[in-house]
Amino acid sequence: MSLSPEILTRSLDAVQAWVEDRNYRGYDPGDGLTSFLRPLTLGTIFGERVLQQLIWKSPINVRPLVGVKPMDSTKGRGFMAWGYLLRYQQAGQRTHLEKAVACLDWLRAHTSPRYPEDISWGNHFDFTTRGGRIPAHESTIVWSGLIGQAFLEAYEQTREPRFLETAQGICDWILKLPRERTATGDCLSYVAFAQSSIHNSNLLGAGLLARTWKHCGQPEYRDVARQAVLYSCARQRPDGSWWYGEHPKHHWIDNFHTGYNLDSLKRYLESTGDPEFRPYLLKGYDYFKNVFFEATGRPRYYHNRTYPVDIQCAAQAIDTFAFFTDEDATALARAVRVAHWTLHTLQDRTGYFCYRQYPLMIARTPYFHWGQATMFKALAHLLGRLATSPDTALNPKNDPGSSPGNVRDK
Repeated sequence: MSLSPEILTRSLDAVQAWVEDRNYRGYDPGDGLTSFLRPLTLGTIFGERVLQQLIWKSPINVRPLVGVKPMDSTKGRGFMAWGYLLRYQQAGQRTHLEKAVACLDWLRAHTSPRYPEDISWGNHFDFTTRGGRIPAHESTIVWSGLIGQAFLEAYEQTREPRFLETAQGICDWILKLPRERTATGDCLSYVAFAQSSIHNSNLLGAGLLARTWKHCGQPEYRDVARQAVLYSCARQRPDGSWWYGEHPKHHWIDNFHTGYNLDSLKRYLESTGDPEFRPYLLKGYDYFKNVFFEATGRPRYYHNRTYPVDIQCAAQAIDTFAFFTDEDATALARAVRVAHWTLHTLQDRTGYFCYRQYPLMIARTPYFHWGQATMFKALAHLLGRLATSPDTALNPKNDPGSSPGNVRDK
């Protein structure tokens, strides 16, 4: 069965209603430390990571049993705003613009209390990683950079100065972040309290700085963005991939972080017109499309193994392929193929998208930003691209190398 705009629209309407019915609150993969079991960790990083991972990776949602409650999500609101804006751009329904503005206004009213003089966002909960603890509301360049893109989207559609001013405020916070300075570029830190060099966060910061520079002309935005892009491109691996980070503990290659890298690098190039890094973009994109996907459209999580098949990988793949339609004649059909597989396999009949597929089961936990908001934005992006595409792009079977699927007509 072909993946028609009508099927995509019904899917979008369903996940939108699911999120709105819950007032933009939900679970998050990393929210396990809000459980009443946290004292059992004795305050150790190891113990906190174990608790967090047990709740996160459980194939059954145990949160109601251990006291984890649905929460607000700044990144979730950002992606919903971005998705509403793309729906407004495609269909012109005023309610979509009004809902986008409401989400953006909420975000402006809920910036991080840890940086009251700045504009930035983080999680609403403590989060412990192999690199250490990130306290609740500690702003990250990932959250802030992605949310900033939604504000720029709003500015480009409405030309209201307040949206650009917010993006500039985020960029000014990014300029204050620590940087790893090297002979081959500077790496923007993931967080403000210590240097943490991660490629996707570095490039997300560069992408926002460059796109904001295009509108305001602040020279430092472009200069810092270029140094960040130089850092990550100089460290692109010979096959076109990137490690998550250069430290040995960060030596893995995954699907959706590669998508972040590509989208951010493309935004830098489009905003600045800087041709130097285009070969890195094309090499990275070739790696992405040739390594991370099966013929059915199912996205692989890592470069060297498939499981767990994660909804975030599916969402980012649809989004990235939709973004690259002007670079690759097969990109739209690839986006359709991933969407075709995802709607059939991971969208529940109640509207939400399930978290993961494992070899013998599907983890059906309904996360808010990780799955619902990211899929909402990705499908809205795809629907807009399809509005100007040949009809042949609607059928995944038309893409060379694909195999027939069975998208459920909900």
